[in-house]
Amino acid sequence: MHVETLRRYPVKSMLGEEVAESEVSERGLAGDRARAVLDVATGKIASAKNPRLWRALLTIEGGRAPGDAELSELLGREVRLIDVPPEGAELERSVPERVLAEGIEAEVPHTMTTIGTGSPEGTFFDFAPLHLITTSTLDRIGALGPRGRVEALRYRPNLVIATKPEGFVENDWVGRELRVGDDVVLHVIVASPRCAVPTLAHGALERDTDALRTVARHNRVRVFDLEAQACAGVYARVVRPGLIRKGDPVRLT
Repeated sequence: MHVETLRRYPVKSMLGEEVAESEVSERGLAGDRARAVLDVATGKIASAKNPRLWRALLTIEGGRAPGDAELSELLGREVRLIDVPPEGAELERSVPERVLAEGIEAEVPHTMTTIGTGSPEGTFFDFAPLHLITTSTLDRIGALGPRGRVEALRYRPNLVIATKPEGFVENDWVGRELRVGDDVVLHVIVASPRCAVPTLAHGALERDTDALRTVARHNRVRVFDLEAQACAGVYARVVRPGLIRKGDPVRLT
């Protein structure tokens, strides 16, 4: 196995950028989710997990995010960019199945998520500081779906790991460690439940509902004490920091 792609997302829910290498600390890749958009009216973190309100974030290059006034005009709500999360910061996660059934304009039920419960304090991660997905999983989703392919960008991973076996191989990594390159050790915490985000347009990528439908049909995994969820990829925390480079070998221990 090896690192095929490294990506960071400078502003939460905005488009990311590929990097050739990155320092990795307990707070994830350098510069990843360094800022987020705050909905001034509600005090919640803006997230494309609620597509009705925030899907336009996925049209913006996070590395060149506009100022607050321009951003508020684009999103149709008063917002501001922040670099420190409010205490107990939350975001809305629309029920994915209802988004699939009723569309991205519909006002559907949502759950509230406290950000960063598996991360160091003061971070904007949904859960843990790193999200990994394998080429085996991406190939499997593509093969099972009507288009015959699916783009890694839709799942917003930090690391795409090139793997040879077929299927959703990282399901079996939970609870184990990955050694990446010469320095970095990661602990895989849990499979990644998928929200509506993979179905949305990402920059030039058009909407693709099968990016979630296919996962929901073919890879449902128990996450902690919850019922089986549609999952693709895994969350991980950093056990030993260091430098990760594209092409680094990855070893499962």
